[in-house]
Amino acid sequence: MFDWITNLISTMGGFGVGLLMFLENVFPPIPSELIMPLAGFNAARGEMSLLLVIAWGSAGSLAGAYLWYWIGRRIGYDRLCRLAQKHGRWLSVSPDELDSANGWFDRHGGSAVLIGRMIPTIRTFISVPAGVRRMHRGWFLGLSALGTVLWTTLLTLAGYWLEGGYEAVSAWLDPVSTAVVVGLVAIYVWRVATYNRRTEKRSEAERS
Repeated sequence: MFDWITNLISTMGGFGVGLLMFLENVFPPIPSELIMPLAGFNAARGEMSLLLVIAWGSAGSLAGAYLWYWIGRRIGYDRLCRLAQKHGRWLSVSPDELDSANGWFDRHGGSAVLIGRMIPTIRTFISVPAGVRRMHRGWFLGLSALGTVLWTTLLTLAGYWLEGGYEAVSAWLDPVSTAVVVGLVAIYVWRVATYNRRTEKRSEAERS
């Protein structure tokens, strides 16, 4: 994955950074923790403009976040509930868990979007409940942009300041990103496998 990211950035420049960050939000296993530090490293070597790297990376990331927000709005809460009732196991979420998650989002929506945009993996999925709960589009974009620019800038500057040491750091960043992908798959499989047990426990808790 590291070599593929390196080649794309070298070939396409700032647009490649934006494209990768868009894909990172659509398909989380492509890690921003590799993309932006590498782009910052290239900026430190004079191959790219630091400000343009941050701008392209932020724009691509925000576009990906908005895509998931739009999908959430299109699905809507009622349809999502029906999907959870019919296909809850494969969605790995039960209707009761969906209710709890939406209640939590209603209480912490603004801070959840802002902080969530700076947490790996969550930064992608936080856009969906924002769309499902129909958070005001301008409010969502404003909070998402703030969190996105902060996160993108931090990662870019990390690569910029490391400069010569980045190649050494990249040796362990790539296996870490692979481990994250494996971990996400394992969590999904576990939630599918324990779906009945989790729903039964919630039903027993509600009855008692």
